[in-house]
Amino acid sequence: MNPDDVRQDWAERSGKYSPSYYAEIGPNEVSETLASVLDHYVADDAAILEVGFGCGRHLERLRRQGYENLTGIDINDDAFSVMDEHYPQLEATGTFHQGALEDLVPEFDDDAFDVVYSVETLQHVHPDDTWVFDDLGRITSDLLVTAENEGNSPERGRGDADVSYVDDEFPLYHRDWKRVFTDVGFAQLIREPTSRDTIRVFRAL
Repeated sequence: MNPDDVRQDWAERSGKYSPSYYAEIGPNEVSETLASVLDHYVADDAAILEVGFGCGRHLERLRRQGYENLTGIDINDDAFSVMDEHYPQLEATGTFHQGALEDLVPEFDDDAFDVVYSVETLQHVHPDDTWVFDDLGRITSDLLVTAENEGNSPERGRGDADVSYVDDEFPLYHRDWKRVFTDVGFAQLIREPTSRDTIRVFRAL
């Protein structure tokens, strides 16, 4: 798949792995870990960005914990109506942008956010667009958190290949996330595998 095909697939996705799909699941183990990490490392007025917020379930967990300076970006236009339906208080509290992260992230100022995080989003960035990882580092003043599939699930992320296909449908690119973000000026503080993903917490040097 070329970069445009990858982005179009997520922009038009419905059914499985869509915003509605994740809204039915709701906050999960990753949501709780994010809340615990942020509670330990940052104040409740921290500016927080989720890259690929989906339905908003993780941001909603943070909102309920007292965070109000919340921003999200997502390529799928349905994410906004699904968030409004399931998490109307989040929709009223936060700031949200529709579009591809490759288009939106460069528009943010340096150190625009205290915290930037991604849950199963960066793993789908096409190899031609990995420059965006540098830009994520640029806009993050303190913590950068990744929760990506690194082979924990029996169905995904296994083997030595650079890419696998979820349900034989769309690509999941295998990367060394510690190396990706230490190369752009971050130190890894935490690595915590879950049943599905590996959560990594990085701090800007």
